[in-house]
Amino acid sequence: MKILIFTEGTIFMHMAGVGRTREERVKQVKDKETSVYDFVSYVPIGNVVEKLNGWKEQGAEIAYLTSRQNFEEVEIIHTLLFKYKFPQGELFFRKQGEEYKDVAERFMPDILIEDDCESIGGSLEMTYTNIDSEKKKKIKSVSVKEFGGMDHLPDNIQEFS
Repeated sequence: MKILIFTEGTIFMHMAGVGRTREERVKQVKDKETSVYDFVSYVPIGNVVEKLNGWKEQGAEIAYLTSRQNFEEVEIIHTLLFKYKFPQGELFFRKQGEEYKDVAERFMPDILIEDDCESIGGSLEMTYTNIDSEKKKKIKSVSVKEFGGMDHLPDNIQEFS
């Protein structure tokens, strides 16, 4: 089972979001709070590392999709995945002229997990919304609340089937 997971807002959040409610975190993004742009200080949301490592142990191939595009920022996200001991997996990013859907369609995951993009406009900004309709039929979309984490998702990946 191939799982593609969006990074910012889905598995990582800005440092100023620690100890805040999900709604406060969204407001911080809308208000352009400084730490939103300090990617080096991003932290995992909830128990996401344990969740994903459990899925990896069950045989899932996990890959990540970042919103970052320049080399230095992509490397920061890669370093954070390693630092916090996320399961090893490819980190995808948009190349010049690409949209998120292009990256997802190239990888063609069985499951795409992303947040609902509340702070930047909602479902129209989501990757799955923009995927080709024929390809959508082959991908299960799992949407989580932005900055709400993934702790509520099943521990057993077979429950996604």
